[in-house]
Amino acid sequence: MPLPMTSTARSPRARITGRPAAWLDRWGAIVPLLAAEFIVWLGFGALLPVLPLFFKENGLDLATLGLVIAAWPAARLVGEPIFGWLADRTARVPLMVIGLVATGIFSALPLVVSGPLAFFVLRAAAGLATALYDPAARGFLTDATEPARRGEAFGLYGAAQMGGLLFGPAIGAFGAAFIGGYGFVFLFGAVAAILAAVAIGLTAREQPQPQRTHPAPGRDHVEFPHEGRGAPEDQLAADDAPASLWNRGLVAALVLNAGGYFASGTYEVIWSLFLHGLGAGLDLIGLTFAMFGLPILLLSPAAGRQVDRRGVLGFIVLGSLLPFVTGLTYTIIPDPIYAVPLILIEATGFAFLNPALYTVVAASSPSGRSATAQGLFGAAGTLGFIVASLMAGYLAEMDIRYPFYVFAAVMLATFVLAMAIGWNVFRRPPAAARVATVSV
Repeated sequence: MPLPMTSTARSPRARITGRPAAWLDRWGAIVPLLAAEFIVWLGFGALLPVLPLFFKENGLDLATLGLVIAAWPAARLVGEPIFGWLADRTARVPLMVIGLVATGIFSALPLVVSGPLAFFVLRAAAGLATALYDPAARGFLTDATEPARRGEAFGLYGAAQMGGLLFGPAIGAFGAAFIGGYGFVFLFGAVAAILAAVAIGLTAREQPQPQRTHPAPGRDHVEFPHEGRGAPEDQLAADDAPASLWNRGLVAALVLNAGGYFASGTYEVIWSLFLHGLGAGLDLIGLTFAMFGLPILLLSPAAGRQVDRRGVLGFIVLGSLLPFVTGLTYTIIPDPIYAVPLILIEATGFAFLNPALYTVVAASSPSGRSATAQGLFGAAGTLGFIVASLMAGYLAEMDIRYPFYVFAAVMLATFVLAMAIGWNVFRRPPAAARVATVSV
């Protein structure tokens, strides 16, 4: 006799209402971090389109603008490895809160003090503040998620950031036009960072940090899963972690991140000026920043799930080549409106690339050193950002297209080098497949 439907099947309404509960049950530990990332990127997104224009209106030439823009990542380059090391040895939530509050304060101070030296110092201070926050946040996320779902977790992390970037430029442009000029944008960014600090401080809960138990082998050593049957999943995850911090997977990810952030450094210096030279107004410039966030917001979680199921190789290849192609194509567009579809294509590449890279870094982090690895990963990107920022201003003085050519060349070169270093690591099956194989 068949059982009553109420005992064997849930109603459609129950299934619908159960989905958010199931999602929260799975990701509840990182929801505070995701909310904070969304809030802080609202402010960052609002500020990003107007920052070069604000500095230029305050008397900075293109070369000096490049130096001021480079001060932020230069400070991060110094701070991220140090603060990542610190985050593996102390509570992470206080570091995140302090970093966000300091970011908010230093973001607003350009409205009070001005001049090239003051702008340089304040950007450097803001860079140190974010360097305090970021490795702790990414280490927190790594330790709060199981290996088989880290691609999806970092996809959600990227989507939260890009959700803020999607709406931030619109808020900034509206506020600048109708409320308070550039001053509104700087204040909004400061308030967003402080609100994000409140969200983290009130709701985030520390995760237990695993202790490193492996002896450290040579620099090129990478530990692979122990073969055998019946190993429990948590033991597999521990055995799968490399013992050495400097392994091929992490080094290859550092190289790729340096190339990707070379693009960011290039665009932060020249993008608004490039579009302005083609006749774009602040509304269209803000729209392009928002459009960059849209594919990452929509695609990153799904891309992360596929990374968990299929591995990272295809996502790294496609994610590297799409920005390379669009970087060259920008130089031939006759009208700024063509930048909108191109930036959607470029952002799709980064929506594929970022979850794959974060997955590689997490899998290449020795036990108990996830924040240190994330700090090094961030520092590599920061180094690429600095070099690009310094070069872009000087190259743009000669021709606004030259920075795009250099970026495309760097993106291709770092892709080829990373594939040579990490090919065998990138081809490894995903964590979920290794768990399934060992559990048979």
